[in-house]
Amino acid sequence: MTTSPRTRRVALVFGGSRGIGAGIAQRLASDGFDVALTYVSRPDAAEAVVAAIQAAVAQMRDGGRVVTIGSNTAIRTGTPGSSVYAMTKAAVASMAQNLALDLAPRGITINNVQPGPVETDMTAPFADYLKDKLPMGRMGRPGEIGALVSFLAGPESGYMTGTSLTIDGGYML
Repeated sequence: MTTSPRTRRVALVFGGSRGIGAGIAQRLASDGFDVALTYVSRPDAAEAVVAAIQAAVAQMRDGGRVVTIGSNTAIRTGTPGSSVYAMTKAAVASMAQNLALDLAPRGITINNVQPGPVETDMTAPFADYLKDKLPMGRMGRPGEIGALVSFLAGPESGYMTGTSLTIDGGYML
């Protein structure tokens, strides 16, 4: 069975070889998206994700979804020394909001996901410290971030654009 270019769902996941990116790539693939991913330094991890999802992407046409991944630090940070990181994440949120205006005439939506602490290899050394600060008493899971991204990339979110959604277990409350 072939799929027409209009009904084909395609995703490009930056940093999709591990952690949140891998969770997003795998969720989108299981939801029927053709997925391509980028990585920086772990080709073995990227190959493992690709093997798990067995998908690739060809091209993006008019109409579609763009989902950026920022951080809840775009809203507020309480960590000394994180000003530059927080600034870059606020810039991602601003870019999504402004690109939404540029892309809307082409039928393309863009939204930004702002995760808080998520169980990954990068956060493992800080897990006990972070869990004590989370109202839900646990860190997020990559698959939970993937579920939100899948919604934003799907047809049900067709009227949502230019938003930043924070998913952090109440960390910013």
